[in-house]
Amino acid sequence: MTSLLQPTWPDRLLSLDDWDALPEDTSHRFELVEGVLQVVPRPTSFHQRAVTRLATLLDDALPDHLTALAEVEVVVKFGAGEGRSDPATVRVPDVVVVPAAVADTNPARYLAGDVLVAVEVLSTGTVRTDQVTKFAEYADAGIQGYWIVDVRAGVSITAYALVAKAYELVARTEGRLDVMAPVELSLDVSGLLRRRR
Repeated sequence: MTSLLQPTWPDRLLSLDDWDALPEDTSHRFELVEGVLQVVPRPTSFHQRAVTRLATLLDDALPDHLTALAEVEVVVKFGAGEGRSDPATVRVPDVVVVPAAVADTNPARYLAGDVLVAVEVLSTGTVRTDQVTKFAEYADAGIQGYWIVDVRAGVSITAYALVAKAYELVARTEGRLDVMAPVELSLDVSGLLRRRR
């Protein structure tokens, strides 16, 4: 049975204040792109398993002053002007690496400047967004590292580092990921789809 009480959505470009004021809707996943509310496809089981495992692997491998979190909001763009009334972009990366001191304040969302690494796991319906749109957005926002995980045929991970305001490829692997920047890490990513035993 359909409820007669449907939420009303704004019919204009949204600011961060508008984003905060939206009614709660757990039936969909949303991101805000230059003021436009976008519905994001629900992830598959492989996607969710990879996100959970990678966040745990990363968190265990990171130095104490950093932490890995799954599916938190990141303000990528405040808007064209100085005020919060301008159209904003709020993304929800699958995994982020942020300073533990910032995470300990329990923010509602993170600023792009606080994110050292953003990770997206490719899913049906998000491939172009993850490989093209977010690739450019995260670089423009100054996020130092961007990793793309592909679980559509096995597991592979491609890591990029920000160099002179553009991402450069630093690693591509189906096994052990070794990166030096923005944090030195060595992770075995081959088991991201395996159930924990």
